[in-house]
Amino acid sequence: MKQHVASGRRRNGARLSRLARSRGGATIVEFALIAPPLLMLLLGIMETGRALWTQNALNYAVEQAARCASIDQNNCGNANQVAAFAATVAGAQLGATTFAVSTSACGHVVDASYPLTLHIPFVGAAVTLTAHSCFP
Repeated sequence: MKQHVASGRRRNGARLSRLARSRGGATIVEFALIAPPLLMLLLGIMETGRALWTQNALNYAVEQAARCASIDQNNCGNANQVAAFAATVAGAQLGATTFAVSTSACGHVVDASYPLTLHIPFVGAAVTLTAHSCFP
């Protein structure tokens, strides 16, 4: 009986030794370890680019809307028209409610505030993008 147990242990030991030397599944294990951080990095870069593009669209829209409020009374005669103009000019499918129009000592003021959710796996991130412009 002891001899049978000892030979079974040797066979199991030989199998483990052979398995430890095997390189057959190393690639899939390495990929499984590196795929989540790589996916997070790639999608993080793309989402950062999207956030920067949206910020640029907000900046452009408020600048053009403040300018329009100052020089074009036909298309931008009241606050609703200015906000609608800003939403159209932005090109980022932003609603007119994103923009707030007022007047101050510097002239016509247009502000924008847009909450942006970043779609990055395993990371729940949201930022609020803002823009401000005043045109005399």
